[in-house]
Parts: sequence; C-alpha cells; structure tokens
Amino acid sequence: MADVFISYARSDNARVAPLVAAIEAKGWTAWWDPEIDAGQQFDDQIEAELLAAAAAVVVWTATSVGSRWVRGEAREAADRNILVPVRFDAARLPMDVRAIHMIDLDQWGEDPASAAFRDLSRALESMISRQRASVPGLSATAVAAAPVQQRVSICVLPFSNMSGDLEQEYFSDGISEDIITDLSKVSALAVVSRNTAFTFKGKHVDLPQVAKQLKVTHVLEGSVRRAGGRVRITAQLIEASTDNHLWAERYDRDLNDIFALQDEISEAIVTALKLKLLPEEKKAIEQRGTTNLQAYNLYLMARQHYASGQLSDIRKSDTVIRLSSAAIDLDPDYARAWALMASAQRNRLYATSTGDDGFDAARRALELDGNLAEAHAAKAGVLASQGDYPGALAAIATALRLDPQSVDVHREAGRLAMHERRLRDAATHFEKVFTEVETDISCGGLLITCYVALGDAAALHRTAQRTLERAEKAVAKDAAAARPWRRSAVPCSLWVRRTGPENRRGAPC
Repeated sequence: MADVFISYARSDNARVAPLVAAIEAKGWTAWWDPEIDAGQQFDDQIEAELLAAAAAVVVWTATSVGSRWVRGEAREAADRNILVPVRFDAARLPMDVRAIHMIDLDQWGEDPASAAFRDLSRALESMISRQRASVPGLSATAVAAAPVQQRVSICVLPFSNMSGDLEQEYFSDGISEDIITDLSKVSALAVVSRNTAFTFKGKHVDLPQVAKQLKVTHVLEGSVRRAGGRVRITAQLIEASTDNHLWAERYDRDLNDIFALQDEISEAIVTALKLKLLPEEKKAIEQRGTTNLQAYNLYLMARQHYASGQLSDIRKSDTVIRLSSAAIDLDPDYARAWALMASAQRNRLYATSTGDDGFDAARRALELDGNLAEAHAAKAGVLASQGDYPGALAAIATALRLDPQSVDVHREAGRLAMHERRLRDAATHFEKVFTEVETDISCGGLLITCYVALGDAAALHRTAQRTLERAEKAVAKDAAAARPWRRSAVPCSLWVRRTGPENRRGAPC
C-alpha cells in the first residue's frame, strides 16, 4: 500500500501527474491512477488504498469540486485525520473543508523548491510520521491483509404503483426518481443510476440477487398508493449481506405534504445507513425546484412521456412541450420544467427541422439552476443546430461533469461525437442510452450507423437484433405510433440477416 493517496478528477490528470512525480521524488509512494476496470474491483481498491494510506492529498480544482467521488474521498480522509488539501485556480471549496488549512499551488510551477511544495512536503512528512508512529510494528503485509470495508451503495428499485390505475404510473415512477436523485447528493453513498434501476421495473426480483448483480450493499423497495388528496408510501431498506430489513416505514399523508415526505424518506434512509449528511447536502435534498404541487404533477407526467418516447416521435415531443409549458405557467421558476421543454423542442426540431430550437427554454433553465445537467445538454444541442460546435462541446462537457449518469446527456454527447466523426466515442455514449433505456430505439439506429462505419459486424448484428425486437414490441403496443417504428424495423431486419454468424466473414460493413 502507498504512503500517499491522491484524490483528483480524471480530467485533471495532466495537472496532477507532475505533482505525483514530485511527491514520489521525495521518497514517498503514491497511489493515484490504477490500471483496473471500473466497478466493484475499482471501488474496493480505492477503499483499500485510502484506508491504508498515511496521508491523503485531495486536489481541488474547478472540476473536482463538482465530483461526488472526490468529495466523498475528502470526507473519508478528514474523518481519518489524514487529509492534506491542495488547490489550483483558487477553486471554491466544499463547505465542510473550508476550515482546514489549504495549500495553494497556483504559483507552484512544477518546481519542487517552491514555497508551496515545501509547505506540502512538510505537511506530508508530519502526517506520515504521525500515522506510522501510531501503529507500532505495522508492516506492509499487515496493511494489505487488513479487511476492506465495502463502500456503502444502494439500488432504489422502482416503487410499485398500488393505486389501481395505470394512469398513475408516472407518479410512482416520479417518487422513485426523486429518491434516487436525493440520495445521489450524499457524497458518502454510491447510488445506482435511475435507468439501471428501472430495468427491474414490473419484474419479480430476488433482492439478494439484484444486490449481487449490481454490486451494492443495500436495496430499497417500496410502493405508492395515491387516492384523491391522500398518498400512502411504504418503503423498506434491505441489507444485501444478510437479506434483513434494516429499516421500514409506512407514510400516510396529505398529498400537499409530498415534498416534505420525500425529504423525510431520504433522510431516514441516510440515518439507517449510519451516514453523515453534510449541511449543504441536506440543503440540496430539500431543494425541490418547485413548491407548486400541480406544477410538479404536470412535470412528472411530461417526464414520463419523454422517457418513453423516441427522437422521431413528434407526437410525444408535442405532449412533453404542452405539459412542461403548463407546469411553467403555474411556476415560471421551475428550472426542470424549462429544461425538459428545451429537450423536447430540440428533439422535435431534430425530427422535423421545424419549430422552436429550445434555446430560450434552455437559457431560462440555466438562469434558474446553473447546475442542471439536462439544461446544459439541451443548450449543447441547440448550439450544435446553430453550427456553434465549440460552444456545444463546452456545454456537453459541463453536462457530463454535472451528471455523468444522465442518459439525456449521453444522448446529446453521442450526437456531437457522431457529427465530429468520433465514432467510437459516439458509440460509447449511445450504448449507455441503449443499454439502460429498454424502450429506446432511436439510439439503436444511431449505433447501427456507427458500427457500419466502424466495420464492427458483431456489434452491428447484436444492436440490429435488439433494435428490431424493440421496434416490433413498440408497433404491437402502440399502433398509432407504428410508422416511425416500422421505419426502424425494416433496415434492422436486413442488417440482422446480413451480419449473422453464418454471413459475418466478409460482411459488407
């Protein structure tokens, strides 16, 4: 195990590399850039290295302050009293570390003899000496053999709609999404994305198996019953390792209390997991975007239509625009409604080349909430449609930093990469959407285009087959929307035949 754990944002790699080299030149070992795959193995090694390190250098930049991983690692280091924070570009620090002495490296200039690096060296020497001296006789072998505590992680399964009315499905889905969003604001907790969690919607699941499959320590499940002006929500938190109920509760409230109820549920889960909720995290959870229940209800309906639609489905886009507009009429400061309307307008323009491009709606959303990833993604799409690709790339980079799990963001990022002929990058973004949104067809078609150009016959066959299956299901389910799905089905069926294993050698890709 290394002496020094380096916490940083991946995009700052070039800036951090000289700092690591300077630290290692002083004779200390540093852990900062493992050659391992993402996933549980990655998480476990981070935990192991951080627990074993004698000091943790957290590199704060304008990028890393927005990273939930860096913030979580910083808090863990602070809890262990091994935190050595450094800063570039006078980055605004998270509230919980502002009181800790900060070493500013703006004047470092990669010079090991600089005053800033001397301050860092003294801090590390003191920290490492104190930590090593506090464990007499501790060997590297003993450190490596120490048990690693798995990072607390959770999957929020879609809450069941118990209202007896399929039309209320959007409401139970909205509650589930909001809880996922709330918990994602807790830096000490890893949360499975909404789209991955929703692949289990409507299915009978074995909770321990789900936990094992997703490599999480806990699973939350529940139900929502809405009737008249009342709502009943039940929720239970399962500990994966024991399959025991860690926490369970039933709430029966007036519908007007729904916002306070969501806050209460999220905070109860955090308490049950024995995590610390920072003041700014609590504040972020309590920011719902609107206090108007009717506007919230319209937004949830719009979001449901948007999630189940396709880029070429003009009817869906018009419905989303109409519902979002109605929500905005009730609450003109509802940033999420503005962002959703901007995305729907952008999709409509993409499909028809006519109508509003969504620029005004995206701009208004960003005025209201500059940290809304979907608003930045919508802005990126608008700028791209106007030919401003540098501006579009900057906007989508911001969106990806703010929410690297958002399928809306990845969809737009894929479009931009495709335009720039970065086909592998485009395929990566589209695969994110296509894999996590089981009803998606549009990105399947875009993936087919990418794989044809890349000459990847195996990926082409797999994608065409899955897209064909989805198109056929969509046609069977909704005859009124059959035309765009049939346009997808015909070329997919051709590609499935042409790229099958028996024809793959020499496939005309």
